[in-house]
Amino acid sequence: MKKKDLGLIGIAVMGENLALNMASKGFSLMVYSRKQETVDTFVEGRAKGFPIEGTTDLKVLVDSLSIPRKVMLMIKAGDPVDQVIEQLIPLLDKGDVIIDGGNSLYTDTNRRTQYLRNKGLHFIGTGVSGGEEGALIGPSIMPGGSPEAWPIVKPILQAIAAKVNNGEVCCDWVGQDGAGHFVKMVHNGIEYGDIQLITEAYHVLKSLVGLNNDQMAETFASWNKTELDSYLIEITAEILKFKEEDGTHLIDKILDTAGQKGTGKWTVNASLDAGVPLTLIGESVFSRFLSSMKSERVTASKLYNFERPAFEGDKAEMVESLRKALYAAKIMSYTQGYALMRASATDFGWDLNYGGIALMWRGGCIIRSVFLDKIKKAFEKNANLQNLLLDSYFEETIKSVIPSLRKVVATAVIHGIPVPALSSALSYFDGYTTEFLPANLLQAQRDYFGAHTYERTDRPRGEFFHTNWTGRGGKTSSTTYNV
Repeated sequence: MKKKDLGLIGIAVMGENLALNMASKGFSLMVYSRKQETVDTFVEGRAKGFPIEGTTDLKVLVDSLSIPRKVMLMIKAGDPVDQVIEQLIPLLDKGDVIIDGGNSLYTDTNRRTQYLRNKGLHFIGTGVSGGEEGALIGPSIMPGGSPEAWPIVKPILQAIAAKVNNGEVCCDWVGQDGAGHFVKMVHNGIEYGDIQLITEAYHVLKSLVGLNNDQMAETFASWNKTELDSYLIEITAEILKFKEEDGTHLIDKILDTAGQKGTGKWTVNASLDAGVPLTLIGESVFSRFLSSMKSERVTASKLYNFERPAFEGDKAEMVESLRKALYAAKIMSYTQGYALMRASATDFGWDLNYGGIALMWRGGCIIRSVFLDKIKKAFEKNANLQNLLLDSYFEETIKSVIPSLRKVVATAVIHGIPVPALSSALSYFDGYTTEFLPANLLQAQRDYFGAHTYERTDRPRGEFFHTNWTGRGGKTSSTTYNV
């Protein structure tokens, strides 16, 4: 029997569609599930006619593969990945490759890459974004792990990835160890931010401007023909106009409590570890937490049932201001995400191609948008760009749209419409572009109560001082360090 190109473990939604994608590109597969019924349903159903076979025996799967063997895991992150890896190790030979295509935490990928290296095996931890449809017709793929394994898996991963512009592939090597899963995690964090910003715009349009669902759908559709052109804006328009069989809009019947799988929280945790202000994505995560407190919110809304002032401004003007505000805030979100990648790359010794990452996100993934071309060009001009706000395009653009962000945030606050992500974007911009911040008082307070020391404006950076503020303290200061 001719050997298969790849073994795939896990044939749920993403696994199934990736298998069909690979098979449609001419690759042969052996798929695995613990349940025979699951294998039979897929192989005899959607996979019928494709070069795909199935098994419930890992040894059969491994023995069916060409050398070096390539086994891809599309299973739940965490312990299940470690468990399957342990089952595969005695079945594989030196130089074989295990690929984790799930949403694994990058620190787990760091650990697994080293662990398998010591066993003589290669490990690839790759982010895969695009959902069910992307997996089937072309996702964004962000591989990292063992550099030696990249040439082995590259033909398959690049063949199934999304293509943009003149055939540019939305898949390339990200970096060693957990770099691929880290970039996917940041992608998901930015996705949280994008979604939150869009929902806040929806809230303003609905509760402040007073547009109905069809009018809002038309608004988002028109925005999708501007610099906001993106997958999430496109599907928002589709969602808002979707009606059930009785002619009523489905959106009005969906409970306003949001779920999550944890990748947004991981991104925020990583920003705390790196000391990078990821305020907008943080607010997006917290907003989901707040939405889940539905019963408390209902009680509080009755307790604080104050009358919000009616909007008396020009509606068309507010809608246009909101469009510009949304673009301004989107830039801040990506600015923060890229700052996190740059800081973490330094910490972990990764050589990330930031323009290449923008290209990988340009097609196939959930945050795909034409806006990413601007980021790619910014890093093509300056590969060492510290912050997107320092690029000439973003400088010019922000100067033109930041007044609209100020107007929308101020108006929303006056009218009692919560806009945590939009307002966070504005605060980040104001903080980043302000020469003086009140942290001098903060440092004085820390030194007063804890002898934590401070630097002086009239002395070189790096020199630290302590003052005996009360006359009752001594000259001993606390150790100076940054967490």
